[in-house]
Amino acid sequence: MTWSTGLLGFLAGLLISVATAPVGVSGAVFLLPVQVSVLGVPSPAVTPTNLLYNVVSCPGALLRYRNSGLLRGRLTGLLVMGAVPGVVAGAVIRVFAVPGPAVFRLFIAVLLLPLGAWLCARTLRPSRRGAVAAPPSPRATTGLALAVGVAGGVYGIGGGSLLGPILVGRGVPVAKVAPAALACTFVTSLAGAATYALLSLTATGDIAPDWALGLACGLGGLCGGYLGARLQPRLPETALRLLLGGLALGIGTLYAVQALRG
Repeated sequence: MTWSTGLLGFLAGLLISVATAPVGVSGAVFLLPVQVSVLGVPSPAVTPTNLLYNVVSCPGALLRYRNSGLLRGRLTGLLVMGAVPGVVAGAVIRVFAVPGPAVFRLFIAVLLLPLGAWLCARTLRPSRRGAVAAPPSPRATTGLALAVGVAGGVYGIGGGSLLGPILVGRGVPVAKVAPAALACTFVTSLAGAATYALLSLTATGDIAPDWALGLACGLGGLCGGYLGARLQPRLPETALRLLLGGLALGIGTLYAVQALRG
């Protein structure tokens, strides 16, 4: 890795995490195309490299959320309990089954585009009846985290990009979702990166992460995540919901374009 590549990775991680940390998204889903198209990380090494980014970057925001008392709560435990076995299974699937990315990209686009549009529309024009969606049950929350963990293990995305819009859309406040989703992303990424490192000892190909680049991107995300978490209390719930909805729309559009090109 050259110094210019490392600096570019650091800046990419910094800018992305500042914008995404306030709503519990690590930014790995946006960093993935940067690593492939700009930084030239090969597949499937890009997946564990993205997971390494999450491992290094998330503690910055989590430290801030912990100091403000927002990290405590049952939601964090439910998400971690479901996502950890999912990410291990996803890593095994990625290495040995090698599923095509086109179907996954199309699935994410179909899921996030209407979800993001609905979340923005509901925030801008709330229901006149004042009805509030019931939060998902503990079993449903754990099941959702399991599915997101599998997707994260296969494709190296942060779970917050999927968990956040769904949970907030079901009536859970952003201030409660953000720290729990980031904690889930950190734990599952740690488990996923370790799984890929172990699998690289027995399988062939570019399976191990690009350690230098992952650390450079992660250090940028570490600084940006802390700054983003500091911004959250200064942003009203409406702005946070619109930001989360906008991120869902952006991710969905990005994956839709990639699916159509692929």
